[in-house]
Amino acid sequence: MAQTEPIATTPSAPAMPPVITPLAEEWPEPPYAPTEDDLPDDDGMPMETPRHLLQMTLLIETLTIYWADRNDTAVHGNMFVYFSPDQVLTHDYRGPDFFAAQGVAKRERKSWLTWREGKGPDVVIELLSETTAKKDKNEKKLIYQDRLRVPEYFWYDPFSGELAGHILRGSKYVPLAADAQGRLVSEELNLLLTRWEGVYFDVTATWLRWMTPAGELLPTKDEIASQQRQRTEAAEQHAGVAEQRAEAAEQRAKELEELLAQYRAQFGEMPKG
Repeated sequence: MAQTEPIATTPSAPAMPPVITPLAEEWPEPPYAPTEDDLPDDDGMPMETPRHLLQMTLLIETLTIYWADRNDTAVHGNMFVYFSPDQVLTHDYRGPDFFAAQGVAKRERKSWLTWREGKGPDVVIELLSETTAKKDKNEKKLIYQDRLRVPEYFWYDPFSGELAGHILRGSKYVPLAADAQGRLVSEELNLLLTRWEGVYFDVTATWLRWMTPAGELLPTKDEIASQQRQRTEAAEQHAGVAEQRAEAAEQRAKELEELLAQYRAQFGEMPKG
């Protein structure tokens, strides 16, 4: 039986590692990089419900006031975050419900361009709804973990009160454990996230709010005004009480002087001695 020549085979190529988009600071900005004015900044989609809009506003308002004296912070909501100038045409961007960053210029923005800011957000919060919960907990979580490398990612349901947080350890998100009061710590901002039952814009609900490590809520503008009114009223009340006491002391002094005058008239001057 005739021998056949062995069939030559080509070694299979080694598996290529997955392509990971580098962080913004790892690439130089190309000369054709689009600006905020070149890119869409609104998808025309409103927040899920008025409650979602108020919750986003509450988070933005209180943190903005807390950072009022700082010029190196940014607090935004429902704004497009673009990953890289090479991928904007593939819709490779996201619009977090809330995000904050430090070490950047405090200014008005139409959208967040990582190649111009030099970084992505430090903290992202997504507000869950029936239509977005699955995507927020899976697809968006992976994008914030693998693509934008957001150090901390939280989600909150304004109706059910579901709250969860994740912190980036190495290359993966690790769930954050709540403390005994159900609060989550943001190491990036040195603040807590806590549930608060109260009224905001005439809506009574359980709201997600920022809190200092000492346990003080970051106040809204209305709360600051209310506290100022209370202090003013207390000061006025204290001043009124002090005035009443002064008047009473003056009256007692007059009465004593009258008694002394009557004594002198009846008995003469009191003996010295």
